[in-house]
Amino acid sequence: MTGKNRLITEILAIKNMISNCCIILLRERLQEEGIIVHEIRLGSVTISHDPERITMEKIYSIIQSIGLDIIQTREKQIVEQIKTAIIELIHYMNNVDSIARKADYLVEKLGYNYQYLSRLFSAHEPLTLERFIILQKIERIKELIFSGEFTLSEIAYMMDYSSVQYLSAQFKKITGFSVSDFKEKRQSLKIPLDKLY
Repeated sequence: MTGKNRLITEILAIKNMISNCCIILLRERLQEEGIIVHEIRLGSVTISHDPERITMEKIYSIIQSIGLDIIQTREKQIVEQIKTAIIELIHYMNNVDSIARKADYLVEKLGYNYQYLSRLFSAHEPLTLERFIILQKIERIKELIFSGEFTLSEIAYMMDYSSVQYLSAQFKKITGFSVSDFKEKRQSLKIPLDKLY
């Protein structure tokens, strides 16, 4: 029988954790294996386990089996925190003031200057931080168009575009489709957030 004194507690940084579905699935899979989940949020999980019964390799295997991964270097952890902060800002907060102040938001959230965060992101990812933000905004715009709740003018304002024309031009440049084409073919054009690049 496992004694509580043999349990070790770990905080793991998780890559590709982008939604509440990831949180729910990871919690279920870890608990199915008898791993105690203390806290789980976008980008990290705090667990306890008996290392004689459940190895770190087993835990890594569980995490990787659902399309996630462990981040082991500090710089990669910061890059993942950047991604998580941008996804939260654009997809969940719906706060135009924060989106307009995205650089300030990242600085406040992560505690590093924006130039450092931008350089670090580009060093570890195949695109710039600005490009990542644009891709996230385009995916959010697709969701907002699909919902039918807002006019294109309202969406442009919400996503911090100076005009509908600018939003439309960037949308077409990124997706290859005009906004009206997207409205007609929308079900086949949505891309999972972890597959944007």
